Amino acid sequence: MSQRMSVAEVAPEGFHAVLQLEQYVRKAVDPKVLELVKLRASMLNGCAFCVDMHSQDALANGESSRRLFAVAAWREAPFFTARERAALALTDEVTRLGEAGVTDQTWEEARKVWSEEEIAHLLLAIATINVWNRLAVATRMAPPTA
Repeated sequence: MSQRMSVAEVAPEGFHAVLQLEQYVRKAVDPKVLELVKLRASMLNGCAFCVDMHSQDALANGESSRRLFAVAAWREAPFFTARERAALALTDEVTRLGEAGVTDQTWEEARKVWSEEEIAHLLLAIATINVWNRLAVATRMAPPTA
């Protein structure tokens, strides 16, 4: 499968706008949590490019491979803090946004361990990775082979 197009080349202003949001969330969200959120959403969206990139980024920033592998089954894995679990639950529900939206239970769990401002930043981070995933999947971006 070859890449269909480069959004960065075809629509550079739009791409730059998404990149600016990415830069904002990188400053606003704890880097370890941010990579877990990005990895989880990318897994749910089936984005091979982003799964590869964010797992590599997380490893480079000191994350353990054990925890990264466990993101796929985070609810059953004992490796995540309450804050990370709340962020992953929010990621699941925002990424798979259905008719019910985000459940009250997930929202309340997030509120127990994150401030309102932190939740806003998490929501922006989740929305941003979902934009990247949709662009990468639609255009068939593939991870590097080497």
